[in-house]
Amino acid sequence: MPGDLVHLSPSERRERLKAVYEQARVCRDCGLAETRTTVVFGSGNADAALMFVGEAPGRTEDERGVPFVGQAGQLLEQLLEEIGLTRADVFIANTLKCRPPGNRDPHPHELQACQHYLFAQIELIEPTVVATLGNFATKLLRGDPTGITRIHGQAEERLIGPRRVRLYPLLHPAAALYTRSMVDVLREDFARLPALLALGPPVQPGPPAQRDPPAADLAADVEGQLDLF
Repeated sequence: MPGDLVHLSPSERRERLKAVYEQARVCRDCGLAETRTTVVFGSGNADAALMFVGEAPGRTEDERGVPFVGQAGQLLEQLLEEIGLTRADVFIANTLKCRPPGNRDPHPHELQACQHYLFAQIELIEPTVVATLGNFATKLLRGDPTGITRIHGQAEERLIGPRRVRLYPLLHPAAALYTRSMVDVLREDFARLPALLALGPPVQPGPPAQRDPPAADLAADVEGQLDLF
């Protein structure tokens, strides 16, 4: 698929994305297939300039098949409204498409099995900005153990799978629900998103032989990072 996407129309990209969803919907590449209720592929605008990536589905998401529902999702929608966007304007996904039992941290082999779905989503949706929500998604996509409290609200260019994006770490809405100061920090970081989106996408890498190494293999070094959250 990489290399021929420049010749696809938006409608053709959406059809490719639907095909990836159909693959994910019946995926049994790791043990989470045995415990999930529903594959939570992601939801939103298939042509979104802004994409959010969280860690993994929780219980409610697993039941409903939609990411970021409940109180955390409501806060996310409120913050989007404050910058003139709605949930329908963005795309929301997770590093894993299935809920880990008991909401435990994802295991390295699960991330390895699932990462191609996220990479395909980023490649086909072509977001300008990928905003990581919380510590786990931020550390994985950056390939670095630096905590979210140190780098939230600081944009940088990163190659995620085959696409270069403006990576923008954010605090997780669930962590901010009961702490007013964290909501204020989230609000300040969200307020910077319109200007970041206005920059447009970074220059994309050339043919595969000319590309820099990807910023992150989702499973790489994750075992060494789990104790740093």
